[in-house]
Amino acid sequence: MLTLASDIEVLARFGRALADPIRCRILLALREAPAYPADLADALGVSRSRLSNHLACLRDCGLVVTVPDGRRTRYELADARLGHALDDLRAAVVAVASDRTCTDAETKGCCRP
Repeated sequence: MLTLASDIEVLARFGRALADPIRCRILLALREAPAYPADLADALGVSRSRLSNHLACLRDCGLVVTVPDGRRTRYELADARLGHALDDLRAAVVAVASDRTCTDAETKGCCRP
């Protein structure tokens, strides 16, 4: 059972990162391999400025890190265990609620059958 405030903060931070589909896509892409921002933007079909904002969010959350590579900067997951956690979380959610669709958090219910 989570009782420490820091445990709750860590999970909430991870949840905020996963709350945006673009950030999810970035994390899943980086799970496969480190990448440069321009390559990520092209692969995900988003503008470089939009990608930059999401990368900054993920970096501030401590989920991704930058690695200088000459005159370029490469992004990668801060810890390989994050990739495993993403796989496990996706598999668990699919296993228990494959017939549900999440709606906007502003509505009365989060997930509906």
